[in-house]
Amino acid sequence: MRRAAPRRQALPGGRPGQAPAATGSRPKVPAAGRKSTAPAKDRPPGATSDAPGVIRIIGGRWKRTRLPVARHPGLRPTPERVRAALFNWLGQDLAGWRCLDAFAGTGALGLEAASRGAAAVQLIDSDAALVARLHGLQQRLQAGAADERHLPACALQIRRGDGIAALRQAAPASIDLVLLDPPFDSALFEPALQCAARAVAATGYVYLEAPRAWSDAQLAPLGLVLQRHLKAGAVHAHLLRPGPAGPA
Repeated sequence: MRRAAPRRQALPGGRPGQAPAATGSRPKVPAAGRKSTAPAKDRPPGATSDAPGVIRIIGGRWKRTRLPVARHPGLRPTPERVRAALFNWLGQDLAGWRCLDAFAGTGALGLEAASRGAAAVQLIDSDAALVARLHGLQQRLQAGAADERHLPACALQIRRGDGIAALRQAAPASIDLVLLDPPFDSALFEPALQCAARAVAATGYVYLEAPRAWSDAQLAPLGLVLQRHLKAGAVHAHLLRPGPAGPA
């Protein structure tokens, strides 16, 4: 006996809906050029939704703001996936925090902290051109401050200088979040970590971005312990806390 064809149900607007696909039918192939709808977890490791030459603030008062990135030798913006993981670890809301980004570069980390309510953020970089671009981004972001009077103000300080020297000059245990993303081919990791361990508050955090994983055995002599770690492509992201005895 021939089965009756399934009836189409009307959709809103009077358009007929499609009949249910038969079992074993070929799945639909997305049209050429259509943006993939695959979930973020299916992207290759280290993938980011940032377009080339652009970073996007992903949370807080400046959420979804897209900021241009300079085409600069050695400049390596922190991938959006890694930034999202970091601020998930930190709890999203940084209201009242004091932060120092010692190798600011694009400003992706420090500006994200400022967007999420940090009371004071220092962005420090040794490159004059990058510092000038950061000042331009600051002006653009704070130009909309008239619409944000109900939000706590953030003291955003940008300056050219040595980030490690800035950490040495900071009062001991005075910073809630130290952000460290030195050039991957440099020898700055250990001195930066030593100075960060001195400057970070007892209840604070140090974020380290590096080309390799740092173990507890390597961090202990510096006065730090590993709390979280994420590998995304060539990037190893670490969330560190001060050790029980403090820096050696």
